[in-house]
Amino acid sequence: MCALCPQHRGKVNMLDILTRSPRNPPCPLPFSANFHYFCLAVPARRVPAAGKSSELKTMKKTLILLALALAALAPATGQTVKQLENERKATLQKMEATSKLLDQTKQSQQSSLNKLNLLSTRIRERQSLISTINREVNQLDNEIKSLTERQARLQERLAAVKADYARLVQQAYVHRGAEHKLMFVLSAESFDQSLRRLRYLRQYAAYRREQAREIERITAEIDEQNRAAEAHRLTRLEALQQKEAEAKRLATDRREENRLLADLKKKEKTLRAQLAAQQKKAARLDGQIEKLIAEEIRKEEARKAAAKAKEKPASGTQPAPAPAKEERLVGGNFEANRGRLPWPVASGVVTGKFGIHPHPVLKAVTTNNKGIYIQTTAGSDARAVYDGVVTQCFAIPGNNNAVIVRHGVYRTVYANLTALYVKEGDKLAAKQRIGKVYTDDLHGNKTELYFQLWKEKTLLNPEPWLAK
Repeated sequence: MCALCPQHRGKVNMLDILTRSPRNPPCPLPFSANFHYFCLAVPARRVPAAGKSSELKTMKKTLILLALALAALAPATGQTVKQLENERKATLQKMEATSKLLDQTKQSQQSSLNKLNLLSTRIRERQSLISTINREVNQLDNEIKSLTERQARLQERLAAVKADYARLVQQAYVHRGAEHKLMFVLSAESFDQSLRRLRYLRQYAAYRREQAREIERITAEIDEQNRAAEAHRLTRLEALQQKEAEAKRLATDRREENRLLADLKKKEKTLRAQLAAQQKKAARLDGQIEKLIAEEIRKEEARKAAAKAKEKPASGTQPAPAPAKEERLVGGNFEANRGRLPWPVASGVVTGKFGIHPHPVLKAVTTNNKGIYIQTTAGSDARAVYDGVVTQCFAIPGNNNAVIVRHGVYRTVYANLTALYVKEGDKLAAKQRIGKVYTDDLHGNKTELYFQLWKEKTLLNPEPWLAK
């Protein structure tokens, strides 16, 4: 209720005036000539009903829980523009490496299975790039739409704040004399009311200053939203232009792939003979690796059993000896780095995946790879993917050299090497050079490392362990 302005009685609740935040206008009523400048009421506390209070609390808790649930689900709805942009750049780097290898094979005009594999790899990478660009453009569209809606809300808020501020300035100009404010304070019925009026005048002045700052803040935020939206539009345009260029390159690569495939199908007899020879060499190498690893494990178990027997005489059936502390430490760290291990070459492309796969040319023919084949540039070195100890350095006719490195209960194998830089017993650090990868001049300068991963006697697919 308004104590001093009976004509305004019931229109303004003065408890709200005295307690409301500075962002809301404290009093919509103008000064009057008889000193009723501001509607000032005796505070009257509102006490809501018990039932309504309980309902309000329940509703507030529900809204808070809903907001938290939406916040938790927000990251899972999709990747951010920055993440998609980084993914696009990573795919471009892979394509550059594949294209570099293809350029080396083009020195030989003869169609080869190596060329076809590299071209197929680049086609898959280009398709992945186009897919990433599509997702990036969609995300940019969503963010531009969100920024536009935010700008519209800010413009509405700015117009309301400016209108309110203009009214405040006008009122301040009309009643700019100090005597008006003084008379307003002195005309109070009590000392307590005078203090409340004085406090109100100060709040009124502070509110004007806050409104001015609010206008500046909203204007700056609108400018920031404009810059962000413009940057997104430029990024979107760049992504669309790149997508169009990649689509044209993809069509060219597919035509070249079809041409190579047609040429190689004419050489089916030669391809079958080459495949048989390669499988024979791979089987000898895989068999030797498996035999050596099994022998290593047998010797380790025998050594541990002997050491345990010296400490305590055997009585009945004894459990299998536990790994040494160092082996558990190294093996545990190795396993913890799954998906983050460095590649066994500085840069390369997986041209032969782990497991059983159909032959790219020969029908009803499959290949079974016990590791992965990583093609790299001529002159590249193989390197350790993790700290470890060299346990084997051996050679098989037709397969060049191979090295086995133990990492606790895990082992990695690096094959098709010429010069070796390590020997048995050497302790290696991650990324330390092991040997030079063999370059086959007769097959388009193909430089390919054969890489395996073992856990005890179990063969694993090494590709998911390597960093993306």
